[in-house]
Amino acid sequence: MTRVKRGMGALKRRRNVLKQTKGFRWQRSKKERAAKEALLHAYTHSFHDRRKKKRTFRALWNIKINAGARAEGTTYSKLIDKFKKSNIGLDRKILATLAEHHLEVFRKVLAEAQK
Repeated sequence: MTRVKRGMGALKRRRNVLKQTKGFRWQRSKKERAAKEALLHAYTHSFHDRRKKKRTFRALWNIKINAGARAEGTTYSKLIDKFKKSNIGLDRKILATLAEHHLEVFRKVLAEAQK
């Protein structure tokens, strides 16, 4: 049998781990064991924060809609209630964009909901 020199797979795995921890501080970017541990924590945080991002954006949209609604003399909760009762199916992302950048269109939608 021919001789097989080992180590290519392990070296590739180590390089991949260290490549993923580029930019981490201290030994977490240089030593394999510390880098693996750092990646385990980083993956956990990234998973949870992808879900937190959805919450954060919804809260931000609510704030923008409330600001636009208060400028027109109503509140967020009353506005959402009017939209639901008049079957206006705009989601909060669109409403927030209208309230922030297209105030005239937001006013027209608000007037439509109050009919």
